[in-house]
Amino acid sequence: MYVAVKGGERAIDNAHAWLAEERRGDSEVAELSVAQIREQLKLAVNRVMAEGSLFDPDLAALAIKQARGDMIEAIFLIRAYRTTLPRFGASHPIATGAMRCDRRVSATFKDAPGGQLLGPTFDYTHRLLDFKLAAEGDVPAAPEKPADPARTPHIMGFLDRENLIQTEEAGAETPPDLTREPLELPAERPLRLQSLTRGDEGFILGMAYSTQRGYARNHAFVAELRIGTVAVEMDIPELGFAIEIGEIEVTECETVNQFKGSRTEPPQFTRGYGLVFGMSERKAISMALVDRALRWKELGEDNLGAPAQDEEFVLSHADNIQATGFLEHIKLPHYVDFQSELELIRKLRRAVSDTIREAAE
Repeated sequence: MYVAVKGGERAIDNAHAWLAEERRGDSEVAELSVAQIREQLKLAVNRVMAEGSLFDPDLAALAIKQARGDMIEAIFLIRAYRTTLPRFGASHPIATGAMRCDRRVSATFKDAPGGQLLGPTFDYTHRLLDFKLAAEGDVPAAPEKPADPARTPHIMGFLDRENLIQTEEAGAETPPDLTREPLELPAERPLRLQSLTRGDEGFILGMAYSTQRGYARNHAFVAELRIGTVAVEMDIPELGFAIEIGEIEVTECETVNQFKGSRTEPPQFTRGYGLVFGMSERKAISMALVDRALRWKELGEDNLGAPAQDEEFVLSHADNIQATGFLEHIKLPHYVDFQSELELIRKLRRAVSDTIREAAE
């Protein structure tokens, strides 16, 4: 802490007060409410929930307000709060095949059972500033959602029936919880997926983009991208069966990747997988691409030395909270360290000057 700086703790208290004033902004402008952030900045709220590992839109909106819109600071606040919460048990794996989809598209099968649902997306909008929004006018109502949405089976099931897609083995045991145990390398795929879903969206996007540009030969098709609501169930020991305790919104992406086969595997397609809280399709697609790149060893592929294939590099640098902590610590006082290095440089320069002077004499 900067307690030794002139003003000491009083200066720190003043800095906090100044921060609060800056957060509020011009008092002549109406204050932004948590409800407004939750409802109108939903994608930002979704990112904070996903990378903070806590599904609570109200708390995520509060964190964004407190952090003045700094996403990483808001994620930090949510993770810190999460550590104070008691854990009552573990839920069952969510059944994404039973998702009530708001958006469901496939780049591999045009006529998918249940149809394709564009949903709310920027994909078909012109990237032009809409000055109507500045006028704060009413937004026209969207068409009503179907009361009984069609069943939407996973696209991968079609490839499964023909044995054209790699079979996924069910896990023998519950994987470790990354929010409660430190990451250990090498990591099994379930642990890698946990790390990727909590990872910084920009970093995961950059890694995914690198695989598309040739660093890992990862040519993928989006078999299915779906966004919607799924039920969360957990066992209640007193009842002896599972009950639904709530619903969450998630984004799921499954990619189909080319695979020529190996010594142990026949030619077939392989999978990449991404699952993220909220509407976060960029993150889910990126996650699926990086997941597939990290599977080179289990699929018997060659390691091309691509960054996205390096498990230690990807997983050790994906977490924005760890990265921020290490990055920002250098702005804290390092007076003693710097003075020692300053004295060393002065000593070395004196030695060089003495050597030059002696040589001249």
